[in-house]
Amino acid sequence: MTIKVALAGAGAFGIKHLDAIKLIDGVEVTSLVSRDLGKTQEVATKYGIGHVTTDLAESLARSDVDAVILCTPTQMHAAQAVACMKAGKHVQVEIPLADSLRDAYRVVQMQENTGLVAMCGHTRRFNPSHQWVRQRITAGQFNIQQMDVQTFFFRRTNMNALGQARSWTDHLLWHHAAHTVDLFAYQAQSPIVKAHALQGPIHPALGIAMDMSIQLKAANGAICTLSLSFNNDGPLGTYFRYIGDTGTYLARYDDLYDGKDQKIDVSQVAVSMNGIELQDREFFAAIREGRQPNGAVAQVLPCYEVLHQLDVQLKN
Repeated sequence: MTIKVALAGAGAFGIKHLDAIKLIDGVEVTSLVSRDLGKTQEVATKYGIGHVTTDLAESLARSDVDAVILCTPTQMHAAQAVACMKAGKHVQVEIPLADSLRDAYRVVQMQENTGLVAMCGHTRRFNPSHQWVRQRITAGQFNIQQMDVQTFFFRRTNMNALGQARSWTDHLLWHHAAHTVDLFAYQAQSPIVKAHALQGPIHPALGIAMDMSIQLKAANGAICTLSLSFNNDGPLGTYFRYIGDTGTYLARYDDLYDGKDQKIDVSQVAVSMNGIELQDREFFAAIREGRQPNGAVAQVLPCYEVLHQLDVQLKN
């Protein structure tokens, strides 16, 4: 059975998913949705996608769409995920699931009501570097004492990952912190029981904090320190230091190093070195196997409960 997919959002991340899907057998993108029809048509032509629209509802009404991947602005994620499931379509929504806890609950409730596959793109669960560490944890060979994480970008203007102007505003807490809050609890195999946050000045035009510091503690005693910045003028990216009882590991996207900065071979961890491709493979496998995926919306909900706690702290 070929799984037929609509992809919404033909920006930087949408392109990453299109490139990943090309490598996965038995999956075809049949519809592409984005707000600029001309640019969307260009992308559709490049990837051989037959249907193009600016209206998600038009794609959801099509019989040749079984599932939807949402790579749209954060503020649209929850409502669009609910609309997909209402239309009987499986859905993978890029991180974050929502930008409020109330909306995250709405998505989880709709999944429970419909029984459809609903997944959020918590890519760090799938990066081979983090999977390698996870395998040592589940084998009882490594336990986290502390995670030290830096998420650094240079975005003093509103740009996407391709350096193009954005039509919406990104957020350090509800988007970028979500990766680490979820990963910490997942890797520690223990729920987060304490969370604190500080933020720097609010940007006068963007209306968001450009710098943030977060501290987390899991029930098993492990701690996490997360520093985030949109003000950082290089090097860019997210760097994870796992400090454990039997070693130290540094994860830089799909690469992994030990505490002596020697590279660890993670090429055999999974069928690909591309976290997005592995994430998409899990989504399609869950649909085929009639199960909820790793990264199911109910699984990641505790992350958004913590983000909500931090949001309330920062607002007060």
